[in-house]
Amino acid sequence: MNDHVLKNQHLWWRAGFGPPVDQLTELAVQKPELLFHTILKASEKQPELFDVADPQLKEMILGDQGMSPAKMRGLKAGEKQMFRKQSVQDVAKLNLRWLDEMTQSNAQLLEKMSLFWHGHFATRTFHILYDQELLNVIRQNALGSFRELLISVSKTASMIQFLNNNQNKKDHPNENFARELMELFTIGRGHYTETDVKESARAFTGWGTTFQGEFNFRPRQHDEGVKTFLGKTGNLSGEDILEILLDQKQTALFITKKIYRFFVNEKPDEEIVNQLAKHFFESDYDIRQLIKEIFTSAWFYNPENIGSQIKSPVLWMVGIRRQLPMELENPAVQLVIERLLGQVLFSPPNVAGWPGGKHWIDSSSLMMRMQIPQIIYRSDVIESRPKDDDDVMMGMRDAAMIKFLKRSKNPGAQFFQAKILWDRYIKNFDTVKDSDLYGNIREFLLQRVMPMNENELVKYLDESNRQNRIESITIRLMSTPEYQLC
Repeated sequence: MNDHVLKNQHLWWRAGFGPPVDQLTELAVQKPELLFHTILKASEKQPELFDVADPQLKEMILGDQGMSPAKMRGLKAGEKQMFRKQSVQDVAKLNLRWLDEMTQSNAQLLEKMSLFWHGHFATRTFHILYDQELLNVIRQNALGSFRELLISVSKTASMIQFLNNNQNKKDHPNENFARELMELFTIGRGHYTETDVKESARAFTGWGTTFQGEFNFRPRQHDEGVKTFLGKTGNLSGEDILEILLDQKQTALFITKKIYRFFVNEKPDEEIVNQLAKHFFESDYDIRQLIKEIFTSAWFYNPENIGSQIKSPVLWMVGIRRQLPMELENPAVQLVIERLLGQVLFSPPNVAGWPGGKHWIDSSSLMMRMQIPQIIYRSDVIESRPKDDDDVMMGMRDAAMIKFLKRSKNPGAQFFQAKILWDRYIKNFDTVKDSDLYGNIREFLLQRVMPMNENELVKYLDESNRQNRIESITIRLMSTPEYQLC
């Protein structure tokens, strides 16, 4: 494989969601360092904020006569149910809106970094205004300052509700947010004591939100007493706790190691991680600088880092759409695929997010991944049904999701109806000899060399004409175990 092609493929899969089909011919000629700066520059503008909430729902919550907890309690059972269903359906729309942005946006690095933070600051509320606000906060700060990101996320309604800080009151502290803040969001397990958890929980008493989702500090519920946290003593506030955690070099190390595992390799090189963390801390948590150091380092392109990761379901699905452009007639079917493969946006399995790595693959999900390219090609039905995971649906089962799917363009929403734009794809191989087609297509689609040789694969190809040959090679390669790696 051409060295530039290999490195640029690697860069596109790690700094984004795979190489776009329209830039296929540039993979062999563009220098990786120049490609990275192009990718970085495309992500420097502030992103357009998402707003997919149903107008009537927004008016009900945010209007002049907006909803209050008392009004909510006064609603009839049917009205409450409709409120919740509409919110769940809007979260599904937000999911699809973000998938489209990941697929089509030039700001690939920003969206990929946002996906990382989405898993890091994992919440699950199925409240459209809360989920939408948290995602917008993440996307606005994804490549900015981790300090600002941490403080902003900690004050979102999604985080406060999910980790019960609305119930964190003087004399009756709730420790959920304080514990996860340290264990999962900053310094990591083993670097704090139970006393630190209790004292920091006291500092966060009074932190809450209005029903509309605005941060609301309630002074009467705040513990004004002296607290000692990680060796610091005083009448500490929630903001003080966040600053103390950011003053710990361990926070920089914890975040850096997690970013390294997400973007580089599941097995961290401790020497490299320590150096990156040192620079991250010294930069006052400049995320952009950390990412730039990773992607411009020679070691990023070491053989052990290329093709070493299993694509997450979202990366795999968006990557197919970028490499093989298509118009989806029933985009909601992507929600079914997310459920089948184990990564539903806005529905992490728990506060720790998705474990990733080898957890993405089991015998069932691997077989499904290998079948879906054929299903897309034939606009066929997805036979499997997602598990009825009540933990994910928070007691609402699939009723609202099914209703949303039925509203899609095709009532049979488990058919993957797509118009593949083969002309955009095939034109990249116009100058390639017939004898070289397999090698060129494999070079574009795979980061790892397949054990199956070309002679084995051609037994199953449609050789009736050149276009059919290109199409069948492409679909066959996308249906291999090797395509799951990047």
